[in-house]
Amino acid sequence: MAANETYADWQARMAKVILPKWIELPNFDLYMDQVLLLINETLQPLGVDPVTAAMINNYVKHKVILSPVKKKYQIMQLADIIVISLLKPSYPLDKIRQGIDQVTATGYPKRAYDNFITVLTNQLHHPDDPITISDQDLSHSLTTAAAQLIVNKLRTDELLRLNQVQTKPQQIEK
Repeated sequence: MAANETYADWQARMAKVILPKWIELPNFDLYMDQVLLLINETLQPLGVDPVTAAMINNYVKHKVILSPVKKKYQIMQLADIIVISLLKPSYPLDKIRQGIDQVTATGYPKRAYDNFITVLTNQLHHPDDPITISDQDLSHSLTTAAAQLIVNKLRTDELLRLNQVQTKPQQIEK
């Protein structure tokens, strides 16, 4: 990221972000190093912190994701790690797991994950568009609010970074 970059440049970058839907995730088991490569390549365009093996082991230890089977991770765990990685800067792991469980309680995990990715991608591509929250579909409203939280966090981080680059410290008189 160049020093002369603008907020409009960030918006243009976010407008190009494409996150994988369920069907685009590998439909075969992956070892830890493969999981890390996939997740970090997927999330890199967003500028979020990379996922580490220690983090994933912590998710398993605290039962935030299912344990791997013979040291291999499946599509459900990949989807969970993506969602957790995006929400972790704003919520504790137990709250994230609770939210995932609530959204998937009324529908299939595939459908819930794809809905989350669709809503998040739409908000990344159009961060200034208004969102709709409704009592009619609380699971969708929860998904929408979570996606908006992620976009607002990314936007706030970028504005903070831009402001630090552009604002020169001034001597405070005593």
